[in-house]
Amino acid sequence: MARIDDEMKTRFQNDKHRMLSNIVFTGNWIKNQFSEFIKPFGISPQQFNILRILRGANDWLNMNEVRNRMVEKSPNATRLCDKLVDKKLLERFRGEEDRRAVYLRITKQGLSLLKRIDDHDDGSHKSFADNVTNEEAIIVSRILDKLRE
Repeated sequence: MARIDDEMKTRFQNDKHRMLSNIVFTGNWIKNQFSEFIKPFGISPQQFNILRILRGANDWLNMNEVRNRMVEKSPNATRLCDKLVDKKLLERFRGEEDRRAVYLRITKQGLSLLKRIDDHDDGSHKSFADNVTNEEAIIVSRILDKLRE
């Protein structure tokens, strides 16, 4: 991949503007790499994220907690879950005391799909991460954490 200046064919106001543009541009590039990897399995990256959250929970989880744990916070998480329920990858029930509370759990079919994805994952969709050392990865993570302070 070329330098961000060449990719976007623009001049930046300053180095911080370049950095922020680069973060957004690169984040979208990485997201597109993963979208291409996950496409053959018939789910979106956001749906994959929900399935992974529920696999890790190992039990029923409140919909609000699922939303809070999502990498990409999605205002349409309910619709994403509806589609996963329709595909029989999730099951859901409403709380008895509070009917507004919705609980979700991954099904055996959902676990099976994640296993197929895991088995298919040869790492090629994220091999670009090999271009940085572990030390560089630590520095980038610290900088990103610092931006969110």
